[in-house]
Amino acid sequence: MIRKTTKEILAESFVELAEAKPIDKISIMEIVENCSMTKPTFYRYFKDKYDLIAWIYVQEAQKNVDRIGTGGYVWRDTLLDGLRYYEKNRKFMVNALKHTSGRDSFINQINKTDIEYITAEIKKKLGVKKIPEDLTAMIRIYCYGTGQYLCDWLLDSKPVSCETAAKVMEASIPEQLKPFLCE
Repeated sequence: MIRKTTKEILAESFVELAEAKPIDKISIMEIVENCSMTKPTFYRYFKDKYDLIAWIYVQEAQKNVDRIGTGGYVWRDTLLDGLRYYEKNRKFMVNALKHTSGRDSFINQINKTDIEYITAEIKKKLGVKKIPEDLTAMIRIYCYGTGQYLCDWLLDSKPVSCETAAKVMEASIPEQLKPFLCE
């Protein structure tokens, strides 16, 4: 039997509510009541609903990143699986894009997380604790560009297929980053 963690239960409750209501209109009380928990339980795990959104994204991204290099799983597979997740959860993702803003915006969380994952992958492959500034800048530019592309893709009423979007995102990788992400 697979048991869900408290965080997973809270996340499912939040996503369920976000299917029917704008995120900026969902209260912590609604989240906890929807899954028969209490506000103190919520705050034991998350500082606010934006922290919960970030956690949801990180969990999904981590599943894919952890698979890189195993059984022929490469960066394009990470992109493709991520896009398939977004497509499957499009309503929630669009809600997160449209109804979060500022420092807590969903796109800021996407960019931050993706920058951290790519940076970690390059550090691992180089065997260093700090990577050169030019690579850091390229990572940021790539992540900001693909993050915006992802937003446009999610908001498009007739988006290209996940496969096409992943191919475009992979083709956009700067040449200096390709040895770390594409090989």
